[in-house]
Amino acid sequence: MKRLALLLALATAGCGLHPLYEGGASGPVASSLARVEVAPISGKNGYLLSTALRDRLPSRSGEPALYRLEVKLDDSITGLGVKRDDTITRERRSLRARYQLVNASSGEVLVDATAGSDAGIDVVNSEYATIAAENTALENLSQIVADQIVTRIAVYQRRAAASAK
Repeated sequence: MKRLALLLALATAGCGLHPLYEGGASGPVASSLARVEVAPISGKNGYLLSTALRDRLPSRSGEPALYRLEVKLDDSITGLGVKRDDTITRERRSLRARYQLVNASSGEVLVDATAGSDAGIDVVNSEYATIAAENTALENLSQIVADQIVTRIAVYQRRAAASAK
């Protein structure tokens, strides 16, 4: 068993994988993420996403922002399941974000990408329950999209830190 563990450790070391957050809170990726400012995003979905992004980014320690994260959202609900009487029985809520990581001093766009996710919603007889399900789906989608955005920015920061060495 010890030999297997040793072989796996050696194989992993040779594959070129490195921890994304190497160095912990004082590492280059965490330090760079702490210098990202989230630009205001309009609407309820924008509020939910910007809050989720701020929750995932390390808190800034009084230092000025080096980067600005600009996000444009597309939120839609599409009816999928339709009965013979034309009532919808299933919906799909889609949240798509086009985001740019911008150098705050020069205005240069460093990352220009998209993130998104979908959620299925059952439409029931209670309109209140359906609206509550749509809102819950939006909250969950905001969390998923925020995870995707922060991960993509962290990967960019890791590559930038590695190329600077």
